[in-house]
Amino acid sequence: MSKEEDTSAELEDIISPLRKDSRSQSAEEPQFINKTSDWLNEASHYLKGKPFNQIYETHPTKNTLESSSSSRSKSNRKEEPKENFELAQTTSDANLLSKPTTSQSSLLPITETISDYQVFVNFQSHEKVEKVNSQVSKENQSSDLSSDNFTLNLEAKGLQEFPKDILKIKYVKYLYLDKNQIKTFQGADPGDIRGLEILSMQENGLSSLPPEIQLLHNLRILNVSHNQISQIPKEISQLGNLRQLFLNNNYIENFPSSGLKNLKNLEILSLGKNKLRHIPDTLPSLKNMRVLNLEYNQLTIFPKALCFLPKLISLNLTGNLIGSLPKEIRELKNLEKLLLAHNKLTFLAVEIFQLLKIKELQLADNKLEDISHKIENFRELRILILDNNLLKNIPEKIFCCVMLECLSLNDNQLTELPKNIYKLKNLKTLHVNRNNMVKITEGIIHLNNLCSLEFSGNVITHVPIEIKNCRKITKVELNYNKITYFPVGLCALESLYYLSFNGNSISEIPVDISFSKQLLRLEFNENKLLTFSEYLCSLINLNYLDLGKNQIGKIPSSVSNMVSLRVLILCYNTFETFPRELCTLKNLRVLDLSENQLQKIPSEICDLERIQKLNLSSNQFVYFPIELCQLQSLEELNISKINGKKLTRLPEELCNMTQLKKLDISNNAIREIPKNIGELRSLVSLYANNNQISSLPPSFLSLKDLKQLNMKGNNLTDLPSAICSLFSLEEINFDDNPLLRPPMEICKGKQLHTIACYLQRADERDEKILEKTFKIVANNITETNFEFLCQKLNLVNSETDIPTKSTISLNERAYQAFVKWKTENNLSLTTAALRDQLVRGLNMIGAYDIMDKITALNLFTRAIKF
Repeated sequence: MSKEEDTSAELEDIISPLRKDSRSQSAEEPQFINKTSDWLNEASHYLKGKPFNQIYETHPTKNTLESSSSSRSKSNRKEEPKENFELAQTTSDANLLSKPTTSQSSLLPITETISDYQVFVNFQSHEKVEKVNSQVSKENQSSDLSSDNFTLNLEAKGLQEFPKDILKIKYVKYLYLDKNQIKTFQGADPGDIRGLEILSMQENGLSSLPPEIQLLHNLRILNVSHNQISQIPKEISQLGNLRQLFLNNNYIENFPSSGLKNLKNLEILSLGKNKLRHIPDTLPSLKNMRVLNLEYNQLTIFPKALCFLPKLISLNLTGNLIGSLPKEIRELKNLEKLLLAHNKLTFLAVEIFQLLKIKELQLADNKLEDISHKIENFRELRILILDNNLLKNIPEKIFCCVMLECLSLNDNQLTELPKNIYKLKNLKTLHVNRNNMVKITEGIIHLNNLCSLEFSGNVITHVPIEIKNCRKITKVELNYNKITYFPVGLCALESLYYLSFNGNSISEIPVDISFSKQLLRLEFNENKLLTFSEYLCSLINLNYLDLGKNQIGKIPSSVSNMVSLRVLILCYNTFETFPRELCTLKNLRVLDLSENQLQKIPSEICDLERIQKLNLSSNQFVYFPIELCQLQSLEELNISKINGKKLTRLPEELCNMTQLKKLDISNNAIREIPKNIGELRSLVSLYANNNQISSLPPSFLSLKDLKQLNMKGNNLTDLPSAICSLFSLEEINFDDNPLLRPPMEICKGKQLHTIACYLQRADERDEKILEKTFKIVANNITETNFEFLCQKLNLVNSETDIPTKSTISLNERAYQAFVKWKTENNLSLTTAALRDQLVRGLNMIGAYDIMDKITALNLFTRAIKF
């Protein structure tokens, strides 16, 4: 199993253990940074297998400003709203700014953030509320540009210049101009913009900041992330009130020589994802700096200047080229979060262990071989990420990290864990995937707060029955080990909802599992199961079951009890007939029976009224199972045949599946696509590669939603000229076809526009050649041969319908007959086909002299480069 699969659903794993356990603390006085769940948030995203370009930076979240009048009257606040900042998530796509709020009641010092986990638990639901509020706010903007007197949100309005006219009408403090094409402030009245306190201009294509930026003396937050800025302008130094500056995702190579030393109030600086190679020594002049993000730059050494930022609490250096840490790092006395993943560290300077306030330390993807026993100093440490290093052991002194809640040791060379790990009483998440562990350390059974346990990719043979003592466990992953017997101790875990045993040697499911009715997801892929155990049928809440790659051939009738089942994986088993019992699963959405020996589908399959995805690839169907065409809800069907007998045709009834979005018929022997294929109006993806299809039917051009089309390895000789009308097509593949129109070299680039241009020109060329051919025949044919040709091609000879001799010449009569013949057949035959039919007719009447002239014309046209 891949690392991504092994670490999926980690967000919920880390949240779950914290739901019952949040701590509430109050601050004596409001601080600059608001309470957040950022510490665990970052770790969980990393554990999900996401790249470190999604590490979080400090900036506000874009919320609608509260109504100032009501809150002021209740709390007797000052006229101007106080600042409320939070340490929030930064993704590679967008940064969201928060508007100041008049309420200060929720403010906590940053040192309290790690303990207030309820914020993190409610993060997702809160985010949904924000989105709804945002939508309502934008709807209101049609009449009133914002819901308060100070905020103007003009995100993605197609603006190409600064909205100077609006600024003359209303007094604006918080201005959002993200996702426009504004290049300058030119034309703006200095008096109108001087009152700005927040300015966000993300994704505007800015190559530099305009000089007018220095006029914004009241500016506290400036966000110009995701632009094309190559240098930090000197004018920014004039913004003495600036507290948050976001310049991430630009092209900045050099830090200003002044080091922005005039920005005495700057507390958050984000320069992630630029091209910085060094940091100036003047940086320590920013005495109030608290959060600094320098992720994914090109720093080769840890800048010593960073060590002299006395108030720094969060430092992100993820994704650089740093090989060692300086001794001066000990000076960061207030540092709580240090992110150094994806660097070149081979050891840790012992001075790092003097950072006594550290709460989160991320060191994944380095080359560390050892961790000092001085880790015992980290009494406040909550999150420790050491994935993908060269560690062979973990120091015993780690038990001194009494506050540790998340420990991730994936992809190292560990053979055992410290015996006293049981002393980490607060540990909730323990991940030791892909190491050399031969057993689960006995001390783990005493971790009463443990929620997520992962030991996949080791050589474990046994799980102690005492695991039942860890009553808070919600998720266990033991994939790809050497386990032969199902650990019955897990069946006593009342909170366990996710259990995965893929890639082991389990041959039997114990009766005990029937007591685990709370299970939602269960995976036994690639084991040695011979039967679909009836005990599984007791799991009435289970919605995901994977029994693929076993030796199961039958389904018990009691499967109908699994009323919550949504996903069922039974691929690579020994089914010879489609199990009718499965047709009782009314709520089933996904069914995978690929790589079995199925030959028929029962008519009862129509009872799967909610089925959306069905995989029947590589079975033994001789004919396409017409019973499938009854599945009106089906959205994805895979009946490809890498293995097994090949299908030769598709039924017309296929088009009854009007909801079908994805159809895979690849690797068969299908000769033609149904003529009514155009009725599948919802089709988005068609994979028909490696068949024997020689043409695309006219109705194919009705598939207006088609985005992916793979026709590789067929017998196509030409493509319809109107294929360019399929505007949604994004991915096409016509490789390995005997294409002549257009030739294969035109199709190799897999660009629809190129193909369409060629076909358009080819049509014009073919029309001219056919016209020339008509004239050659008309000018050289004899009366007798013309009469014979009219019989062969069903041409109308006007001379035969007139009793008296016509004055119209033979060549004119012949030409008119050819034009009329072309008009009558234009819908059913292509221009090339008409020309071929005419040539065949001339051959049949023996008009060889005319044939020689037509051959000469063809040779001439082929010699011209097209």
